[in-house]
Amino acid sequence: MSIPLPVATPTYLDPVAPLSARIADLTGRLTLEEKINLLGHENGPIERLGIPAYNWWSEACHGVGRNGRATVFPQVIAQAATWNRDLIQRIATAVSDEARAKHHAAERAGFFGQQYQGLTFWTPNVNIFRDPRWGRGQETFGEDPFLTGELGLATVRGLQGDDARHMKVAACAKHFAVHSGPEHERHAFDAQPTPKDLHETYLPAFEKLVRGGVEAVMGAYNRVLGEPACASQFLLGEILRNRWGFRGHVVSDCGAIDDFHRHHKVTADSAASAALAVRNGCDLNCGCTYNDLILAVRAGQITEAEIDTALGRLLATRFKLGMFDPAETVRWTKTPESVIDSASHRALARRAAAESFVLLKNANYLLPLPAAPRSMLVVGPTAANVGAMLGNYYGVSARIVTFMEGLVARAPEGCRVMYRPGCPLSQEGAPGVNYTFGDAAMAEVVVAVLGLDPTLEGEEGDTVASPVGGDRVRIELPENQRAFLKELRQNSKKLILVLTGGSAIAIPEEHDLADAVIYAWYAGCEGGAALADVLFGDLAPSGRLPVTVPRRTEDLPAFNDYAMHGRTYKFAAVEPLYPFGFGLSYAKIAYKSLALSKSAVADGESLEISAIVQNGSDLRAQETIQCYLIPPASADAPRAILVDFAKTDLAPHTSLEVTFQLTPDAFRQVDAHGERVWQPGAYQLVVGPASPGPRAQALGAPAPLVAALQLV
Repeated sequence: MSIPLPVATPTYLDPVAPLSARIADLTGRLTLEEKINLLGHENGPIERLGIPAYNWWSEACHGVGRNGRATVFPQVIAQAATWNRDLIQRIATAVSDEARAKHHAAERAGFFGQQYQGLTFWTPNVNIFRDPRWGRGQETFGEDPFLTGELGLATVRGLQGDDARHMKVAACAKHFAVHSGPEHERHAFDAQPTPKDLHETYLPAFEKLVRGGVEAVMGAYNRVLGEPACASQFLLGEILRNRWGFRGHVVSDCGAIDDFHRHHKVTADSAASAALAVRNGCDLNCGCTYNDLILAVRAGQITEAEIDTALGRLLATRFKLGMFDPAETVRWTKTPESVIDSASHRALARRAAAESFVLLKNANYLLPLPAAPRSMLVVGPTAANVGAMLGNYYGVSARIVTFMEGLVARAPEGCRVMYRPGCPLSQEGAPGVNYTFGDAAMAEVVVAVLGLDPTLEGEEGDTVASPVGGDRVRIELPENQRAFLKELRQNSKKLILVLTGGSAIAIPEEHDLADAVIYAWYAGCEGGAALADVLFGDLAPSGRLPVTVPRRTEDLPAFNDYAMHGRTYKFAAVEPLYPFGFGLSYAKIAYKSLALSKSAVADGESLEISAIVQNGSDLRAQETIQCYLIPPASADAPRAILVDFAKTDLAPHTSLEVTFQLTPDAFRQVDAHGERVWQPGAYQLVVGPASPGPRAQALGAPAPLVAALQLV
């Protein structure tokens, strides 16, 4: 009688084997066709090896997206307005909790390979929001590379987790690079940034995330300096892998490889496009173009060894996620389904929304409202608009608290609360009598919720009312809303304007008409409750603008011009309506003193900056202290550069010392060749509540502190 020999565990299934050995073992067991299958975002099962189907495409822009029930956190641009690194990481941690719970619930149900149910999430978007007309700017952290990098890295850390053995989920920095509209041109245009703009504005946030450990990078649709971004030797080879040392995988934007031959006209057909992409460093194809790699191999356009290189990077990600390990050895498989849209996550969403609201005006201290107003009218096309809470790339919560619902729930009995839509979102209203104005005349206070929703701005293919593929032509309010607000003002005793949207809205006239103005963004599933918290004074507003708000569309350069001249707080030549970093508080905040550890800094030296901030009111508040460097004036120098920031809690009638530690790199400027260089001269350091300039103080912000600094 023969005794069966024990079956050895394959190396790729051995959880303690080195990663390189596991990758090599599995790669060696695969046929060419199976390898190519694993290079597309839809992986069919490989049953002979026990590998189930897997789909790489999942979304987590501001909550697990497009996969049923999930906590809907405020849109990314709203999260940016919190200027709160810790809060952003807590949000991303909650999102990854829900992602793990949902993924493993799908596995237990036998669902494998379904889109949006995986562990590889194509977020965060760290493109620079250089022009407010871009519909997808709402997915970004705003216009500043430093702020974008800091908050993007906090997102990556929350998503990927802190486990030494396995990643929680894989994050992805997108869209690499020089990509921010116009949407309808994105498949064909060639961005031609100067070396200075490229290295000063468009690349720093990506570099920070890559050096911080982001697992994936997504290429953009467009060309950059003549090369398709998803097959750019310069971007993917020289910059990403050689200069920054990236060791993760690169994924194409969806359908971007087809653009090579269909729109960019740099290849003859899909086989040539697939070969070019893989050969130049794009490992994963969102789409099906890589199916033609089999033809490319036969034609000698690419080798199997080059395919193995791309496959190895993708397998590394799957091994890091624990997909080939016993479930009991992976910490995150135990995440309970009870975390999904849980009370604690909704409370976090509510807090995040409240911290994101930016108070832009508060004439005669109208806000906060009294605890028991006699009557209130809530009015406007986005007051009860669910879409205006969601933005784009959203999940679905079982309960979306609109602004109307939140205010009605908060108002005490005895307060007469009424609601009317007031006017359409964008088209002209019907002629005749509008009963809204009579209701306004009877109300002690009118809360008008106007602005945008995702039908007016978003991604190409998502919006239904944008005339240009998701972007805006003008940055003012729709004309019918402007006319409505003018008449509403004539019938209102006290008028609070609440703006919804994901981008800058130019409202110079509307600012003057309203008694108070709040930008509330796309505020998520608890946005209405959060607005009530702020309006009634349960929380003081602490949001700060992550974008500059111009006075009018005509103040902007051409949308498809990627030069930074005339854009953002760094290079704008026209004084804005609201400056980058601006936002008011209910509390009386003052900046009291500024001290530098030295008055002259040599190349290679660091600098410590200390500032005293005082809360002179009876209210608890949060203050975002911003530190800017102002270089010597020259034709191409930035007007100011954000070099650090801190969000702090201030108890009533207390002072707090805030310290910034600036490394030598904070002082280096980008020259015309794109190099970071030490430029001696007379600089200024500004610590204050907004980007430097007179407008913030004209709007009521406290005065900043200024110190001279010599670079030697």
